[in-house]
Amino acid sequence: MHESPVAVVTGGTGALGKTLLPLLVRRNFKLAVTYLIPEEATALEDSLGLDESQLLLRRVNASDADAVNSFMQEAADMFGPFNVTAALVGGWAGGRMVDETDDVRFDRMIDLNLRSAFYTIRAAIPHMRDADWGRIIAIGSRASIDTPAGQAAFNIAKAGVVALIKSLAVELDDTPITANVVLPSVIDTKATRDALPYADYVKWPKPAEIASVIDFLASEDAQVINGAAIPVHGQT
Repeated sequence: MHESPVAVVTGGTGALGKTLLPLLVRRNFKLAVTYLIPEEATALEDSLGLDESQLLLRRVNASDADAVNSFMQEAADMFGPFNVTAALVGGWAGGRMVDETDDVRFDRMIDLNLRSAFYTIRAAIPHMRDADWGRIIAIGSRASIDTPAGQAAFNIAKAGVVALIKSLAVELDDTPITANVVLPSVIDTKATRDALPYADYVKWPKPAEIASVIDFLASEDAQVINGAAIPVHGQT
């Protein structure tokens, strides 16, 4: 691997992000990371043990295009071209059929899941083109394929993320940049257990299991994987 590659990770203080980032640190990545909750950012910074020349940590609303653009430019000014962009921001809301889904819920799912990924990746690509190699990874969902009832807004948003990645894989085919999306089912976190207290969470994929797949996709060795929608939900 080239010395000190650069990874940009949005939503880095979430359950998946804070599991992935130490894996990237072990591979000598410099990191540009977004967060929303200051206390989570402080804990993350302490856990990673990077100095100010290796870590850029900024509070950014990933569904705000101007904020994302500014963050990406700051990261590029600090580190140079990006090798990895991981769009991890997302969220779930269910309990509504299509005809019961109000505009606020629909917009919230689009903002959290699709708009955040689109803005992140769109802003990152110009800063990836000068790198020797590049990897774009997004978080879709098994629900984008299986489309369970009662969560149409979420299903639609995640299906859009899959379409975004497949479009990128074609558009970037003549570059050293690949684009892939992972498709978890319900991720086993405290938040999802609290939201679904009566669910059988034994077979839910763990953040560490998903992070290990993303870590490989973010490596130079993953060059032959492009445009893939990869199930990361085990046998459930």
